[in-house]
Amino acid sequence: MNNEIMSNPHIIKKTYPVLHMTCASCANSVESMLNSQDGVEQAAVNFASGTVNISFDDTKLKAARLQEVVQSIGYDLDIEDTELSSEKMEAQQAAKIKEVKIKTIGSIALSLPIVIIGMFFMSSDGHSSIPYANEIMWFLATPVVFWFGKDFFINTVKQAKHRQVNMDTLVALSTGVAYLFSVFNTLFPNYWLSRGLQPHVYFEAAAVIIAFILLGKYLEEKAKSSTSTAIKKLMGLQPKMVSVVIGNKHAMPTPIEKVRLGDVIQVKPGEKIALDGTVIEGSSNVDESAMSGEPIPIEKKEGDKVLAGTINQKGSFKFEVKKLSHDTLLSQIIRMVQDAQGSKAPVQKLVDKIASIFVPIVIGIALITFAVWYFAGGEHAFTQALLSMVTVLVIACPCALGLATPTAIMVGVGKGASNGILIKDAESLELAKKIDTMVLDKTGTITEGKPVVTDISWLNDNDDKKDILLGLEQQSEHPLAAAVVDHFSNISSASISSFNSITGKGASGKHDGQAYFIGNMKLMDENSIEINESLQNKSDAWKKEAKTVIWFADEKQAIAVLSIADEIKASSTEAIEALKALGIEIHMLTGDNEATASAIANKVGISHYRAEVLPQDKSEYIEQLQANGKTVAMVGDGINDSTALAQADVSIAMGKGSDIAMDVAKMTIISSDLNKIPAAIKLSKQTVATIRQNLFWAFIYNVIGIPIAAGVLYPINGFLLNPMIAGAAMAMSSVSVVTNSLRLKFKKV
Repeated sequence: MNNEIMSNPHIIKKTYPVLHMTCASCANSVESMLNSQDGVEQAAVNFASGTVNISFDDTKLKAARLQEVVQSIGYDLDIEDTELSSEKMEAQQAAKIKEVKIKTIGSIALSLPIVIIGMFFMSSDGHSSIPYANEIMWFLATPVVFWFGKDFFINTVKQAKHRQVNMDTLVALSTGVAYLFSVFNTLFPNYWLSRGLQPHVYFEAAAVIIAFILLGKYLEEKAKSSTSTAIKKLMGLQPKMVSVVIGNKHAMPTPIEKVRLGDVIQVKPGEKIALDGTVIEGSSNVDESAMSGEPIPIEKKEGDKVLAGTINQKGSFKFEVKKLSHDTLLSQIIRMVQDAQGSKAPVQKLVDKIASIFVPIVIGIALITFAVWYFAGGEHAFTQALLSMVTVLVIACPCALGLATPTAIMVGVGKGASNGILIKDAESLELAKKIDTMVLDKTGTITEGKPVVTDISWLNDNDDKKDILLGLEQQSEHPLAAAVVDHFSNISSASISSFNSITGKGASGKHDGQAYFIGNMKLMDENSIEINESLQNKSDAWKKEAKTVIWFADEKQAIAVLSIADEIKASSTEAIEALKALGIEIHMLTGDNEATASAIANKVGISHYRAEVLPQDKSEYIEQLQANGKTVAMVGDGINDSTALAQADVSIAMGKGSDIAMDVAKMTIISSDLNKIPAAIKLSKQTVATIRQNLFWAFIYNVIGIPIAAGVLYPINGFLLNPMIAGAAMAMSSVSVVTNSLRLKFKKV
């Protein structure tokens, strides 16, 4: 499916809000209708987030047609604005919560006097101690059922037109039957009296069921809004106004939408950085914890990159805008988190199948319950049959089932984002706990990814010529020269004349008429440079550690020897030990030579490694591990890792690596800290455990609740479940599932 989408240039991917959904069956109805349309490649509806991720061919159908299809079954699609702002999302959520709150308060206010009349002023034979009691309850129940609860009936009718049923069908049938039965008994009491039976009414059951369900929905909406706090926080990181420097003079407050590429923005102490860019003047420390999860502020000076959503500390600086708001790393993270929260875990497919047949099964059970009670219920058979049927319809709600997986995924993905772990889809979050083998790229993953000077030894500890060494390396184009220049960035360089780059060996130049050389041993030998024994010993020791050695000499003798290496990250050894403790077998792949690979592997405690591998070799290596039954994770940062990342079961990219690696990978560690990987696996285990808990309670609730509602305990102890209590229990089942998911927020990773 994904390959088809990628190969067709007309396929576009969108995320639209779906309005008026009330349960998991609603989500299934919308999803099945959209997937049945010619031109729709894939549609996945997330009930918890109220959105649909859809891929469709815009040459075959337009968004307006998709909206019509959804509207035809009682729901709606907001196609106006797929790039929802933080304010709009919060406004929509607040409006929905307010609407449900008003309905809840209204229904409870009218239901309360009905309950009081039914409990305290009605006798067991159906007579009341106050006149017109039935009529009063009828008057109060009508707006509850047909005004505050009208959406249940409207949606039921629309679903019926397409031969579909959902939770609204259960509510409408149960309350509608109870209401109509009570109206009949109020208008025609003699029908029952002539048969020696009392004309009981159940207006309180119909009204209270609606009230409890609305109360449950209100609590559910409040809880669901908490699952999206990670997105709200991410969106809130970008300020709406920035200070754009005009003509290198004064800064003008400017809305972020009007900023253009190349504009210069001034950032004052304590301000949020609005866009991605490069510092061109000034310096400061920047808190990047919101993006990377790392608590220590990072120093920023001229030439350094700054990211939208990070917070400036005490200094001030100016930076040139390199990416606009829709292209920043922050906006990419927000889109990825939204997509991930809307994606489906593999376990959800099974849940969707169950939810799609759940309502018809419940209706069947309700009809069987009615029939059994009607034929075996004795004197009040019809009444008991009706009440038991209503109770079964009320208690069997698929909402908890539909919320079990997506709410846990939303919280898990959000928690990952707040900890610098960007998870692209629910499948990788669910699969991460199964990882038993992890393949690590060396450069940029285990190591820092750039060479640095690790050691310098001067002849007779005399370093008075380091300015000459710096002057030579500043003119060199060799990649290792940059490491030396960075190392001596705090001193001034000497002027060098007659500079000559010697390919494959090094460079030479003159200072004050004296010749100097910088390079490898070949260059020293060719110019008959004398090597002091102590310097030679240092060189030999560093070579055993797989470090690159370069020499600095004048015309006669070596003045210094330097070792250069791609340093192991401070966190790598600790992270690898933590992964081993989780029972994960660690492998290292590198294109570097055998000596370097062996040295790095030994230092970090990796026993399985392979050196001098090509990009295609990496993917073949992973494929072989998978053929041996391993669940393999690949961690890399470069373009050369992209095929291996695509092959792995779980792919993890380092955030400071290439954009291609991040695009291919299903997880990204923003800070490039390997310690975040054990945290990601722990988060996966916590999320999957929460999903299982949710599903267990959702299933067990119905397994126990439906038989009790049907009256299975009546022959044993005479217990019959009141429809009102069933309504309350049904409402609380959904709330309990969402609340359990929210517990993920407070667990440590």
